Amino acid sequence: MSDVPVPAIGEAARRRLAADLFNHVWALLDTEGRTPEQDVEMIHAAHASRHHWGEVGTPVNVARGEWQISRVYATLGRGEPALFHAERCLETCTEHGIGDFDLAYAHEAMARAYRVLGDDERTDAHATAAAEAGEAIAAKQHRELFAGDLADLR
Repeated sequence: MSDVPVPAIGEAARRRLAADLFNHVWALLDTEGRTPEQDVEMIHAAHASRHHWGEVGTPVNVARGEWQISRVYATLGRGEPALFHAERCLETCTEHGIGDFDLAYAHEAMARAYRVLGDDERTDAHATAAAEAGEAIAAKQHRELFAGDLADLR
């Protein structure tokens, strides 16, 4: 966190804003025939959500925000920023001992970013790590959701 004062927005309002922006990004990701303007909106909304989670969220919120930014960039075919944010997601999980669903998706983000960059060896390595982490996801519903996303990657 920076020493520069942040705008005076209450914690509850920031949480709501972060969550609403996160959900808005999902809606944009799911939009068929997104326009170039919507692509830019999606980038800004993902970064804004992550910013607010960085101010009021937990490390899990931060990791998920980094994951979403990486997913946006991977979807748009922009490998370098996808990898940058995937690495931040994985680093946050590692630093804070975050596992389960979030660790599996951190490796999934790494694999997607490397796929966009055309690095098959690292794509496969992280897809394998993602699959291993995915097997350890405690909730069956989350395990199944992850398996579908991983299958889409491969």
